[in-house]
Amino acid sequence: MDMYDLILKKRGGGELDTEEIKFLVENYTQGLIPDYQMAAFCMAVYFQGMSQRETADMALAMASSGMQYDLSSISGTIIDKHSTGGVGDTTTLIVAPLVASCGVPVAKMSGRGLGHTGGTIDKLESIPGFTCELMPDQFIDQVNSIKIGIISQSATIAPADKLLYALRDVTATVDSIPLIASSIMSKKIAAGADGFVLDVKTGNGAFMREREQAVSLAKAMVSIGKEAGKPTVALITDMDQPLGYTIGNALEVKEAIQTLAGEGAWDLTELCLRIGAEMLVLAGHSARPEDAYQVLQEKLSSGAGLDKLRELITRQGGNPAVIDEPSLLPQAAYQTVIRSERSGYVKCIDALKAGRLVMQLGAGRQTKESSVDLSVGIELCQKVGSYVQQDDVLAVVHSNRPISGEYAAALDCFTISQAPPRHRPLIWQKITAEDV
Repeated sequence: MDMYDLILKKRGGGELDTEEIKFLVENYTQGLIPDYQMAAFCMAVYFQGMSQRETADMALAMASSGMQYDLSSISGTIIDKHSTGGVGDTTTLIVAPLVASCGVPVAKMSGRGLGHTGGTIDKLESIPGFTCELMPDQFIDQVNSIKIGIISQSATIAPADKLLYALRDVTATVDSIPLIASSIMSKKIAAGADGFVLDVKTGNGAFMREREQAVSLAKAMVSIGKEAGKPTVALITDMDQPLGYTIGNALEVKEAIQTLAGEGAWDLTELCLRIGAEMLVLAGHSARPEDAYQVLQEKLSSGAGLDKLRELITRQGGNPAVIDEPSLLPQAAYQTVIRSERSGYVKCIDALKAGRLVMQLGAGRQTKESSVDLSVGIELCQKVGSYVQQDDVLAVVHSNRPISGEYAAALDCFTISQAPPRHRPLIWQKITAEDV
């Protein structure tokens, strides 16, 4: 088998067989295929695409390129959730404890944030003492014991994906649906769950800004799950404004606590209940999403989800007192109030601008090696559709230095109009195996 022939075949619109894709991934991971040839292959895929079977083969080959977690000793069906990233996306910190409080195991590997999207691990590490570094046997024992564990993604998971993503990043081939889908699903499959619920964001603050792109990506990932024998469901969800009221690591942990206490923003609470309901159905806990939704609402009302978060924090070395005293979380030195310059309806809160501002404050990272300031961020006081008077508070910027230009940037995130905005649904579409 020769790499030149595989490039030529794909460039001409041909379909690679399973063994050819295995050859390509294995040899590139071992350094036997040079970057320039793999770059040419990625560009051929960018223009010619890949079939569902090819994309699934790519994901499985990359999953097999490194360590694969064996979670078979965990009692129950493990359903993982994945979000394609957004602004103020705190769902894991809410969904995972809620689902675990129903007796369904949540064994989750999460990543750190890159760019304006916050990472679950960064958020959890804002809790004093919390560690996301557990040995595999510790992780499995904990999930069997309390039904929940969240750890950072191992460097040995899908090494082929890390190499390939770095190459795509510098060759203008990042936004290829088959390559994105196989990248995401390779890590999910290697992490060992039995099935997946995918939260695919669309809108201004999402990676896939156009809904058609988000649907294509969701279908590609659901198809991979189907080919891999892993039941998979995707929800296309709105990210035209930040989810919930906060953006920033410690601020989002505080909001997760408030949400599990029944005091969260409507959109964040609703999305978490909907994602959790799909997880319970795939796990065999509930027959229908409507039944599962009701169960989760009861867990939310009773405080069972909050108790489970407290248990998770305690078991992973964190200070559980943050549940009752969120002031123990990292606090920024300055809080700058952003006020509306005129009366009217909040027509838009630009999620991308808000995310970029929070990144400039230090809450995000340009590269994987960058450090983050866990205390900074933006706390929204209004949502799209709210009516505000002149001088009403729109947001509070939490920073560790006085802000000047950032004040204008924060104000620029809001568009105020005299007419109420058009309604946008929180969840646009659900995609299942039958749709692919």
